[in-house]
Amino acid sequence: MARVYNFSAGPSMLPEAVLTKAAAEMLDYEGSGQSVMEMSHRSKVYQSIIDTAEALLREIMNIPDNYKVLFLQGGASSQFAMVPMNLMTGSGKADYIITGQWAKKAYKEAARYGNARVVASSEDKTFSYIPKVAKADLDPEADYVHICMNNTIYGTVYHDLPDTGDVPLVADISSCVLSKPIDVSKFGILYAGAQKNMAPSGVTVVIIREDLIGKAMDITPTMFNYQTHADNGSMFNTPPCYTIYVMKLVLEWIKNEVGGLEQMQAINEKKAKMLYDFLDNSKLFKGTVVPEDRSLMNVPFVTGNEELDAKFVKESTAAGFVNLKGHRSVGGMRASIYNAMPVEGVEKLIAFMQKFEEENT
Repeated sequence: MARVYNFSAGPSMLPEAVLTKAAAEMLDYEGSGQSVMEMSHRSKVYQSIIDTAEALLREIMNIPDNYKVLFLQGGASSQFAMVPMNLMTGSGKADYIITGQWAKKAYKEAARYGNARVVASSEDKTFSYIPKVAKADLDPEADYVHICMNNTIYGTVYHDLPDTGDVPLVADISSCVLSKPIDVSKFGILYAGAQKNMAPSGVTVVIIREDLIGKAMDITPTMFNYQTHADNGSMFNTPPCYTIYVMKLVLEWIKNEVGGLEQMQAINEKKAKMLYDFLDNSKLFKGTVVPEDRSLMNVPFVTGNEELDAKFVKESTAAGFVNLKGHRSVGGMRASIYNAMPVEGVEKLIAFMQKFEEENT
């Protein structure tokens, strides 16, 4: 059957070139006579894979030398505990800006280990905007400030980072990683689940400034201590080997076929502009996010009628546009247009939406 256009918020679609190469190497990776799925993580051939993945990530994201790259497990959700356990050990205080479900969960987890404080929240308007936070609003004694950079469910993103001064900024970048260049030096920690822009689910990437390693609470489990993984090259235990291999293929695709993150950003901006322009001029559909905080990756929209929303989801699925139903907590629709979604996919979705609008107004 023909492949559908998958607008899932994650796990999301992967570049076809990556899937094709992974399929070709499934039984025999580069003459090793074995699949990456079955080779020892201690072998020289696998060490080359993980080393290449890290080198490519460092090159593409321009990661400074004083940052460690860790390949972990447990999803971004595990970082909700790992961050405070490793960082909330100075003043025992941390500031959280709440811009959605995941930021809220991160805050609640941190509150178990120290004095976590909500600095600002956009929950009053269903997280449809990014709250403005001044430096004076933040605690200069906090061990860190935590944000969720792109909010998958609600379709908001930080275009401007809060000024945290000397306090380390920690960001969950799961749903915007690799979508455009980012100045890593402005952060103490960046973390991301892979299943949106990097690879299938299974690996969580943590980029951490070296001076923040080695400060974990005494109660921190060995597997939750960043020092454990930094000292062992992400090989303290068996890593998610195949997912890291696919991530390597994705990074090669970004570098060699896309041309880097500047070009990736241009493509993503083109896709997002097309869809937002349609929504802004539609008589039936409308976006739910304030224009200045709109995400390039996740575009939520509604008709204003729940029955019509359900009809749209049903008919779009039948037409080959899958996973457009909005998150269960907000309803409506959401088109996640991550890196691997081709421009053609967005063009065809808009054409379908135009047709639906004509037939239902």
